[in-house]
Amino acid sequence: MKSITNTLLGVLALFTAHAAEIGQPAPAFTARNLKGEAVSLADFKGKVVVLEWVNFGCPFVKKHYASGNMPKLQEAYAAKDVVWLTINSAAEGKQGYHEPAKMAEEATKQGNKASHFLMDTDGKVGKAYDAKVTPHMFIIDKEGKLAYDGAIDSKATTDAADVATADKLFVNALDAVLAGKEVSDAKNKPYGCGVKY
Repeated sequence: MKSITNTLLGVLALFTAHAAEIGQPAPAFTARNLKGEAVSLADFKGKVVVLEWVNFGCPFVKKHYASGNMPKLQEAYAAKDVVWLTINSAAEGKQGYHEPAKMAEEATKQGNKASHFLMDTDGKVGKAYDAKVTPHMFIIDKEGKLAYDGAIDSKATTDAADVATADKLFVNALDAVLAGKEVSDAKNKPYGCGVKY
């Protein structure tokens, strides 16, 4: 009986949980990092937080890692006290999923320099934010409100050469948030491979 009640409560929570909306409080979450430690959004209260959805097998993600773009951004903004959370929401058995130890190896190989790399195997975090593709980028401001939901840049290609000439949608938004300014184009369509829930 208890398990039925818990299941019903879980289903109810899914329907009552608000979707992530620009200007509204970002959905709270807790997920495990690659060391198995629990990491909660609440841990970073008062800080700007980036959420980056990743699947290292996706050619759109490869574009931003092979070119060095994503690791460079992770490092540059860590120096500005931004918390960067890379999240993998691939379900066990689906493309893009690796056990934490293997994922840690892959993240190191790709040059990932995020503050934490989170495993979201049950997809709860991804669904709370309606993360659709990899890479899908989100920014949470110091007040804990969602400030950006969209693409990393304007060129929806897998060509690493396009990184240099694309409009830096995400970077522009992050710089605006850090400067305390309003984000223009705060919600746009991200491009990439579908998240493998």
